[in-house]
Amino acid sequence: MELQRAGHDVVLVDRGPPGGDQAASYGNGAWLSPASIMPMSVPGLWREVPGYLADPSGPFVIRWRHLPSLLPWLVRFLRAGSNWRKVEICAAHRYRLCRSTVDWHLKWARPAGIDHLIAREGVWFLYRDRSDIEREAREWKMRKEFGVRFSEHDREVLIAREPALAEKYGFGIRVDDGAFIRDTRSYCEGLVAHFCSEGGRVVRSTARGFEIAHGRLTHVVTDDENIACDRAVIAAGAWSAELSRQAGDNVPLVSERGYHVVLPDVTGHPQMSVILAEGKMAVTPTNRGLRIAGQVELASLDAPPDWRRADILLAFGKKMLPGLQGVQSPDRVERWMGHRPSTPDGLPSIGTASACADIVHAFGHGHSGMIQAPATAQIVARLLTTGAVSPEDKAFSPQRFAA
Repeated sequence: MELQRAGHDVVLVDRGPPGGDQAASYGNGAWLSPASIMPMSVPGLWREVPGYLADPSGPFVIRWRHLPSLLPWLVRFLRAGSNWRKVEICAAHRYRLCRSTVDWHLKWARPAGIDHLIAREGVWFLYRDRSDIEREAREWKMRKEFGVRFSEHDREVLIAREPALAEKYGFGIRVDDGAFIRDTRSYCEGLVAHFCSEGGRVVRSTARGFEIAHGRLTHVVTDDENIACDRAVIAAGAWSAELSRQAGDNVPLVSERGYHVVLPDVTGHPQMSVILAEGKMAVTPTNRGLRIAGQVELASLDAPPDWRRADILLAFGKKMLPGLQGVQSPDRVERWMGHRPSTPDGLPSIGTASACADIVHAFGHGHSGMIQAPATAQIVARLLTTGAVSPEDKAFSPQRFAA
């Protein structure tokens, strides 16, 4: 849509339907939060890796059989968070992509007639008590210094907003400018419908490569046809690595596999969207039911789902809201697994490809893809329209991995 506004005729190639189950944009925690600035890798994380390999119930899991292929990525990942200075620099770049996410989404949603799906009610982090946030104090201090607005609340406020909340939660932090999407499927469908009404075209296929002649892009190769074009954007999520290699760049990308469960019988309850600090998972009321999303599982793209991950999410949800115990028929619980494209340094790959300046990267946002999408679209539109690269945008350069 940003490219359309810049005057380009745009063709969207997608292997599945807009907002379909194949996409991480459908299955995420539905958050739009300017506080989503922290990379996964932080100092001391390397000490936890043996536990991640041994504990199948933790929030971060590495499948043993995939460890050899994941090892080069993991080494880069741990180095990226080896000291707090690196983390602070990464968080500053991430904040640029996250800070105005709600306003920018509204700029897309209003003309598409779907702004009612964005709930501007803030988003919450829940803790047992104030002492629980001590190990995250540095992260909250960073957020405050960057300009993220948040407020602290005791149990009385939490219970006033959500009476069914378990007694163990006595302290919450509200990200005041945060929001959540009430229906991710309908939201994506609405954006694509507006895109098509403005002259865009959707091709239901899989992009496989590029045809380049005399240094200029001529076609995108798909399973069904070769599409003539003079510019292309690689935004294929976790499947972007092979396309980027064909465009001259080796971007280390893994699938940060995430899961969710949706409970349709508790629609609209609770009223607020929260992240449970103890389980690193988002609990969000959506139009289709109560969504509990999260977990990080590192494995290959073709590895089958481990549905125990979804059951862990459901168990945490029942601990948060004891009233959920016994109210849900197991055959009505929706279980989903999807692939989040993750780079080792916590930053997306955005920039022109090495083999052809007509091809631009726009992938690798990990678990913050929906949040960082508007800012990414603006950078891509500027690159394809003017070729301008700001000094700040160089942090996202695909060529940084070759250094």
